[in-house]
Amino acid sequence: MDEHAALLHLLHQRSISHGDFTLASGARSTYYIDARPSTMSAEGLHLIGRLGLAAIRARGWAPSAVGGLTMGADPVAYAVALASRSAGPVIDAFSVRKEAKGHGTKRRVEGNFHAGDPVVVIEDVITSGGSALQAIAAVQEEGGRVVGVLAVVDREQGGRAVLEERGHAVAVLTTATELGLR
Repeated sequence: MDEHAALLHLLHQRSISHGDFTLASGARSTYYIDARPSTMSAEGLHLIGRLGLAAIRARGWAPSAVGGLTMGADPVAYAVALASRSAGPVIDAFSVRKEAKGHGTKRRVEGNFHAGDPVVVIEDVITSGGSALQAIAAVQEEGGRVVGVLAVVDREQGGRAVLEERGHAVAVLTTATELGLR
């Protein structure tokens, strides 16, 4: 089984539930994708790191770092960063807090991020695009330059189009259609 097929299998095993769900966007759905059991597994970290790095490179993006809203984006960003270590150039990782800390540096973007850096914003699952837009806004407020958005799964519910309409190129590792959910 190739790595892409292995990712689809892993997502089916660990991350897809059927029932009646209300999504973070407020929309109702008969299925739910909680990518974290896959993205936080040893196999998922390996697959997503390699596939995510390949997707970034295929797009011609050359980020200094990758990251997004904590917690969904964190394991994906860390996996891509680690994969880049053996297939340079090296890409570091950062996290975007939902709100700035009230102490210390009071930053919202933490980790390996500097103003002026080209970055790729990470999303585990794109539905409305709202989480990615929050991360993009935080990165831009701190002087980062977003070169693209990478998602593990696109639910194909308009989020990708929203991001692209706002000028953000999007790469995805898989879609709800490819997972047999649509």
